[in-house]
Amino acid sequence: MEFKLDRTAFKSSKANEQVNYGEEYKDKSPWELLEIAFYLNSLAYGFSLDNPPKMDKTAFSVRKR
Repeated sequence: MEFKLDRTAFKSSKANEQVNYGEEYKDKSPWELLEIAFYLNSLAYGFSLDNPPKMDKTAFSVRKR
């Protein structure tokens, strides 16, 4: 997966002047959208795509009723 974040692609504007950026992603498959979301999460939370963090399984517990 090779993505580049183009920081010049978006600009701030008023609500009535905004461009619909969703048109760019309308024809993408669900798998491609998940790859893009995974990449953006890696940028937001600062982890490598090659070494994602493990889920903390100690935060959950299982009980029988």
